[in-house]
Amino acid sequence: MRFDVVEGPAGAATVLLSSGLGGAAAYWSPQLPELQARYRVVTYDQAGTGRNRFTLPDGYSIGNMADEVLAILDASGAESCHFVGHALGGLVGLELALRAPARLRSLSVVNGWAKADAHTIRCFEARLALLEHGGAEAYVRAQPIFLYPAAWLADHEAAMVVEDTHGVAGFQGAETLRRRIAALLAFDVTARLGEVAVPTFIVAARDDVLVAYRQSERLAAGIRGARLHVEPAGAHAVNVTEAKTFNAALLSFLADAG
Repeated sequence: MRFDVVEGPAGAATVLLSSGLGGAAAYWSPQLPELQARYRVVTYDQAGTGRNRFTLPDGYSIGNMADEVLAILDASGAESCHFVGHALGGLVGLELALRAPARLRSLSVVNGWAKADAHTIRCFEARLALLEHGGAEAYVRAQPIFLYPAAWLADHEAAMVVEDTHGVAGFQGAETLRRRIAALLAFDVTARLGEVAVPTFIVAARDDVLVAYRQSERLAAGIRGARLHVEPAGAHAVNVTEAKTFNAALLSFLADAG
């Protein structure tokens, strides 16, 4: 697995950033300048995407994704990290917190869940139907609807045209996408949330149309001592649309986590 490391200040703790279904390290661009000024930052394209495109095995799971993160930590020389995951990436973090808590200094989950509810399943079914009947271009063009607030989209149409072009050109492939969606829909740690014993930060947006913010409330309620931060707006990609507020909240949590 290829990954990138920015060393940051001498002796700084490592922050590892894990993206959502798109898988791209570049998703975290709004966070990188402030994080890199304070921490050693590791980013990577998830397996099957970007620079790490390869055929995923049958039965590919969130557990496999967690194994990939552990391998990246080993290869990068990090004994532990502050793990920050968005949606699917947050599920990977939850898996790591249960399987290898000594490797996590803290866990931050952005618009994630313990188990996909009926609404989120409906959304992914709709996206898969678009992929099957409309192809990659239809899937990519619809993706912003699930990520961003409507008003924000209207104000950033030019950027969305560029994002569409890049999304089609770098599309991870239909079979890869199906396997990654199957992995996130199969994930269920509802009964094990009480076992998470690392400092945990849960972030949500009330207007997220893909993952209801109540999923984050359930995570926070189930994880002992978890800190919950709910933005009134910002949608699924809240770290992009409300980057200033998100960054301040994340940095405050990381400082407290040590």
